[in-house]
Amino acid sequence: MNMVNCNCGSARFYADCCLLVHQDRQAAITAEQLMRARYTAFTRSLIDFLYDSFHPDSRRYQNKKEIAAWAQENKWMHLEIIQASTTTVEFKAHYLDKQFEPAVHHEKSRFKKDRGIWYYLDGRLLS
Repeated sequence: MNMVNCNCGSARFYADCCLLVHQDRQAAITAEQLMRARYTAFTRSLIDFLYDSFHPDSRRYQNKKEIAAWAQENKWMHLEIIQASTTTVEFKAHYLDKQFEPAVHHEKSRFKKDRGIWYYLDGRLLS
């Protein structure tokens, strides 16, 4: 299962890409790498990873059941990185909703590095 292409769109095997971050969040060297790992976590329903990758300041506002519902009710098709800087990533996550209608989640996400670990802080929907 780990020798399949990574869902993040990197053209690498999952075992050589996002799995490394899923096993050790310190492995994320950039905000974009964490963003890609979070997208792949949605495709694989890795709810604990998604929850834990929220920054502690925003984690308390999150609900694992809601994260799981969002991850599992959609079929994630592909990730498109629009623009990435040191602390922000604009992306489009293409998916099929629960009615199997094509949809796009377009967001500009903010990330924060704290004690050597990148965290997802928050995001602003763009469409």
